[in-house]
Order: sequence, then structure tokens, then C-alpha cells
Amino acid sequence: MAQERTSVLVVGGALTGLSSAVFLGVHGVRCLLVERHPDLLIHPRLRGVSPRAVEAYRQVGLEPAIRAASFATGEGYTWVPVRADTLAGEHTLAEEPGDDGEDAGEASPAAFAPIDQDKLEVLLRARAEELGVDVRFSTELVSFQQDGDGVTAVLRDRRDGAERTVRAGWLIAADGANSPVRQALGIATDGPGVLFNTVTTMIEADLTPALRGRRVSIAYLQQPRPFTILMAHDDAGRRWVFATGYDPEHGESVDGFSDERCVEMARAAAGLPDVAVTLRPQIPGTDLKVLGFSVGARVARSYREGRVFLVGDAAKIVPPTGGLGGSTGILDTHNLAWKLAAVVRGQAGPALLDSYHAERHPVGVFTMEQALARFGARMAPGGGGQAPPPVDYAAIAFGYQYRSAAVLGAPDDGAPPLPPAALRGQPGTRAPHLPVTVAGDGGRRSTIDLYGRRFVLLAGADGADWTRAAGAVSRALGVPLDAYRFGVELRDAGGVDGAAAHGIAPAGALLVRPDGFVAWRGAGAAADPAAELDRALRAILGRDPPGATA
Repeated sequence: MAQERTSVLVVGGALTGLSSAVFLGVHGVRCLLVERHPDLLIHPRLRGVSPRAVEAYRQVGLEPAIRAASFATGEGYTWVPVRADTLAGEHTLAEEPGDDGEDAGEASPAAFAPIDQDKLEVLLRARAEELGVDVRFSTELVSFQQDGDGVTAVLRDRRDGAERTVRAGWLIAADGANSPVRQALGIATDGPGVLFNTVTTMIEADLTPALRGRRVSIAYLQQPRPFTILMAHDDAGRRWVFATGYDPEHGESVDGFSDERCVEMARAAAGLPDVAVTLRPQIPGTDLKVLGFSVGARVARSYREGRVFLVGDAAKIVPPTGGLGGSTGILDTHNLAWKLAAVVRGQAGPALLDSYHAERHPVGVFTMEQALARFGARMAPGGGGQAPPPVDYAAIAFGYQYRSAAVLGAPDDGAPPLPPAALRGQPGTRAPHLPVTVAGDGGRRSTIDLYGRRFVLLAGADGADWTRAAGAVSRALGVPLDAYRFGVELRDAGGVDGAAAHGIAPAGALLVRPDGFVAWRGAGAAADPAAELDRALRAILGRDPPGATA
């Protein structure tokens, strides 16, 4: 059996798998992605990604394409969730708690992107292939074994049954909520587990008589049974996603939902018993019209086992209310990709990879709790159980704080996420957004646009010693490092003192990681900036201190 080699094997070709491939590809990491299905799903599933996730895509050149493929502009889009017995009945607004606070618009150069997941995945696939990623559909992972040097995986081509062996340095499991990779590793999960099971199909039907001029993004309905939804898939009221719960413990299965049964149930949900309904296939080239999903809440106890990493739904599943799960999965991969790239290139020690679990697992737990709180409010008021109170969406999107060996000086007090206005360059937080003009460039941009590919040192106007030290340390360690001073290389910060906005004095500096999070901050001048920066960067990257011997 012939053996191929790659730096990273990604298992799963949906949102998080394709995002992993793009983020690795932009760092120049050799990557193979395999997906067992023959093509991408055309089911929308996720209907938008957070501004923070858009920032990540902005850094790899995808934001313009995402805006062009969105079904509304970020500025003018309003999500309208309602509750009703049927779509034709009286509606009440299904208000979601925690979304009435600070507007995220001032926190980021990137607005929320109202884009269907199927459209986003098409863009991600094209960008991954453009970056040189080997993307293979109809290819499944049969088995894998890992050792101290890598992972050996057996892959099967589902079209002809041929098997081949791939030797990879690392494996990323983006293989969904039931993750065979997670199960093979024996990684347990914590949380309530499956809340209910749902069948879903895409329908074409003129439901405008039921709407009677009312706008509805998603309707939570009681007919033909509780936990039924109709979600609009266009603005004309003619394409919808229909979903309803089923109970495997009482003998129900997805196979029991024939086309005819789904048509009758969709009519009942709409409150239009005679409306013409057509079911659409959900995977191109197949006749697969009805899919089953488990809606639940659980988080893997470990996001890493040796050379294998869990991302997205393989790491955690959350209820879909609030749209938190998909964006969190995207940012899992954004956090991991630069770290893997640094290790693959020899710029970082393998200890850097331990920070993936340390940083993203708490975010997964927090996201699960917040999604449960919203699930209780939307689907079953008062049913949020023991979930903590909802936090404002802007704080969820931007305000979480990392605590790991890859962040120096972060507090250990488990502080809750911060509102965007409170992000002032604290270690472990996402670096603030400020409009700037870069000297020699002339174009107006955000400080967020400085990040994505390499470390960035930001200094005050009197921080020339820091920027000189950055060049020396970059050359000595072989780690690309850009350096800028506010008021010198970075100008016109919209009338805001850039250094003060990042919590540093005119002679201070801070270090921002490729993922845009503050890794270290020196509030003022230092006696030996090069030595201090060298120590900080070595510690963040898990490298030996100067003079260390094996």
C-alpha cells in the first residue's frame, strides 16, 4: 500500500475542516483534507458568522467574497425570530436575552456576516485549493495510529474502495458532533448531552399567504409537534428549511420520515394544508432529502491527545440558538493553525501546542453555557436550567480572555469576558481595533489588519528602542516580527491615543500574536529591550531560554 506524506491531515470537509485548511494554507503548511461525502451539503445550517470570525477570514482575504455571497448587508440585516403555533398563526417575537447591550460595530472593522453555511463552505473550499491544499471528497478515514513522530492514517476512496496510507505530522479532527476520531481516542465529554433529535429538509413552497406581509427569519412552532422550526432561505417566502423533533427512544428514526410525511408536516407547520411543497436534495448528485441531527450540549474534556486535535463540533456541540457554535469552531481553527505552523517550521517548541486546549477549552465551556441560556429563552422559556445568565453578544464575540503558557501576564482569576470597550491591550485579550494609516502605505486600515501572518510589536511614540530590539530578536530567533510605533509608523488613529488604547506608555510596547491576541505587554521603557523581548518570545513559543543545553 503506497504511503503519502503531509504535514497536517484534516478529517472533515465542512465549516471547521475547510477553515482549518485555509488557515494552515495561508501559513504555507502542507495539508491534506478528506471528506467522506461526495460533495458539500447545500443545507444552510449556520446562517451567519460573528464579527470576530469575519476578522479571521478578513486576514486570509475572504471578507470581500463573503460579503458578496451574503443574503443581506451586515449593517442593514436584522434577524427576526418569532414564536407561534403555526406560521400562519399569531406571532410573538422570540427575544433573545443578552443582545441589548453594547453595539459590536465600534469594536471591529468587520461586521456580522449573514451568510449561509453552504455558501461559505464553497468559498472556503475554493480558497483552500487556491492555497495548495489537497482537498479530497468521497474519501473517509478508516483508521489511524499515532506515535512520537507523527500519525499514520488509512484512507478509503468511497467511489472504488481503494485504500492508501498517509503519514502526517499532525491530525485535525473536524469530523462532527459524533466524531469517530474523538471516540477512537476515548475522550469523554461533559455537559447535558443530547437535548433532542431533529429531522430536517429543504423545501420549496410559497408560504407568503401564511406570512401576510410579516417578516420572519426563523419561526419556532408548536405544529405539527413542539420544537418544530421553519427558517427562511430567501427573502421571497418560497424557500425554507423545515425541521422537527423525533424520538429514537420511542422507535422513531430518520428512515421513517418519507418525502410524503415531510410534506404533510411542513404544511401543518405553515398552517397551509393545501400548499404545494417540494423537497430538495441536500447533497448535489444524490437523492438525499432528509437528514437527522442531534441538538445537544457537551464539551470534550480534552481538545488534544498527542498529535491529534479536536476542532468545531468534534470538540463541542451547543444548541443552535444564538448562532454561537459555528463561529466558535472557526476560531478554534484560527487559534490552532498559527501554532501548528510555528512548530512545523521549527520556530516554536511542541509545548506551544499545549496552549490550544488551555485557551479554547474554557471558551468551549463558556459558549455551551451561553447557548444553553439562549436555548432556554427561545425554545422553552424558563427552560434554561442551571445555565448562567446570558452575557451580551459583543462580549461573547470579542471579550473572552486566554490564560496559557502562550500568554505572559494574564490574570488567573477567571474573570468573565469583557465588553469590547474594556479591551485595552490586556495580556490574553484580543488586541483592540483602531483605525490607522500605515506610513509608506497611505491607505486607511484597522490595527486588526496588521495581524494574521506573524507576530507584531506595537510601541508608543518613544518606543524606538523596542522596535530596534524587535528586528534584532526576529533575526536571532528566526521568527518573523513586524514592529510599529503609534504616532510614527502608525498614524491618524481616529483621534485616539493608540498607545494609551493599548495600555502602554509612550515608551512602552506590547506583543500581539498572529491570531491577534496580546501575548505580552511592557507598559513602559526597559533597561534592555532586546533581552526582555527575547525572553518573552521564547517563553510564548515554548523555546529554550538563551544558553540552555539539552
